[in-house]
Amino acid sequence: MSMDALDRAIIEATQAGLPLTPRPYVAVAEQVGSDEATVMARMRAMQESGVIRRIGAVPNHYVLGFRGNGMSVWEVPEDRIQACGEMVGALDFVSHAYHRPKHPPLWNYNLFAMVHGRNREEVMQKVEQIAALLGDDDLGHDVLFSSRILKKTGLRLPGGNS
Repeated sequence: MSMDALDRAIIEATQAGLPLTPRPYVAVAEQVGSDEATVMARMRAMQESGVIRRIGAVPNHYVLGFRGNGMSVWEVPEDRIQACGEMVGALDFVSHAYHRPKHPPLWNYNLFAMVHGRNREEVMQKVEQIAALLGDDDLGHDVLFSSRILKKTGLRLPGGNS
């Protein structure tokens, strides 16, 4: 998909997030000199073409009281990665799960899943639930706990205003 000036303006207007208003697409439309329906259609087209991966809320789990966040890392059979990832990603305490390549002999983990809990003990209990769910597909796992909060950002265009 080739982007025109309006698509670029929409991305620049939303790259720091949608406005926190009852009608965010109206606010974006006003900012880019368009209308709500056009902005929504353009964003949908950019999402369908892969320019925009997803549109969704990104909660700050720490502010919500989930301070024991840990990235669980799993070694699972390569031919089961899709099924395992879907099972783990469907859990309500996992915000995202994804496949990454192994780098043996130092790093044999190929499934990553961010687990959220109010403290480290709760996260470890949830990791044990994942281990039970994976059963024989769990060839080894560990948990990497967050030591600080990193600012999450979405798409940034070169030369953007945000």
